[in-house]
Amino acid sequence: MTRFFFRHFDRTAIGFVATLLLIAIVVPFFNLAVPESSVFHIPTYLVSLWGKYLAYALLALALDLVWGYCGILSLGHGAFFALGGYAMGMYLMRQIGARGVYADPVLPDFMVFLNWKELPVTWYFFDHFGYALLMIVLVPSAIAFIFGWFAFRSRVTGVYLSIITQSLTYALLLAFFRNDMGFGGNNGLTDFKDILGFPVQAANTRAALFALTALFLALGFLLARAIVASRFGQVLASIRDAESRTRFLGYRVEHYKVMVFVVSAAMAGIAGALYVPQVGIINPSEFSPSNSIEAVIWVAVGGRGTLIGAAIGAVLVNFAKTWLTGTFPELWLYGLGALFILVTLFLPKGIVGSLSARVQRIKGSGAA
Repeated sequence: MTRFFFRHFDRTAIGFVATLLLIAIVVPFFNLAVPESSVFHIPTYLVSLWGKYLAYALLALALDLVWGYCGILSLGHGAFFALGGYAMGMYLMRQIGARGVYADPVLPDFMVFLNWKELPVTWYFFDHFGYALLMIVLVPSAIAFIFGWFAFRSRVTGVYLSIITQSLTYALLLAFFRNDMGFGGNNGLTDFKDILGFPVQAANTRAALFALTALFLALGFLLARAIVASRFGQVLASIRDAESRTRFLGYRVEHYKVMVFVVSAAMAGIAGALYVPQVGIINPSEFSPSNSIEAVIWVAVGGRGTLIGAAIGAVLVNFAKTWLTGTFPELWLYGLGALFILVTLFLPKGIVGSLSARVQRIKGSGAA
């Protein structure tokens, strides 16, 4: 198993994983161990903000796995992210119990307000963390499998597939907006208290969630890198570059597509589950097609087909978004659009992809 994960790793990949592990240790240390009066202290709100960036990076990594290496441009990966987030949110809501506004030991506050008499079947067992973890992975994976099975067997590709994935997330957006669905309607799920018995708002919990997110990002990168470096990954690349020829050679293209799509959806669901306790809310807006399109921008800016670039792009774009919304709240969308246009024009392979190509050219000229 260890050989499977590390056989094809280069210095860049090892450095990326080592950096994530270092960040998982250093940031909580400077938040918890360094006094608030010190210039080196990292405030808890920054820990949560950076943790959100890392969750987005895991989503970008999942998208790059299917887009960068299999040619599947999904404009609906935000749906898998949101489904994982809702599964975690449902667990967190069940932990509130009688501490809610209406002090009902079983029903969440929004159900009491809407005169629900009993807990819906979809909420059963979500008071158990193990069951919630299973749903975080199983629900996005199951929907991805069903969607992929019909779409890929029908040989839907290109822009048509992208439109269908966008339709999927929009349909889920409309469904989760309905109060009778039992997921909080427009307001979603919020006012979380505990996770595994630890207060969600406590600095220690926030630091632990940040470290856990960095760890899962490293594990997600290891998994994705192992997949693309394997024989399975070579077939994915051939599907991306020449799907008809790959099918002509005897490969069941739809099986490869479905498998990588399911793995990617599971990674996106885990990213959503890590995101929710750090931001403190999950609502239907996370299903918005614009969120999925924004994730595509992260991957394009960082570098499609690089994995590392996708993660870096997610962090950089969201950092820019945070800065622009605070400094130029009326203009931040224009700034985000300008960033995407500039990268497309001058760095068509993305930041990491262009840098990597430049390094290869320098090495080639040096060897010559």
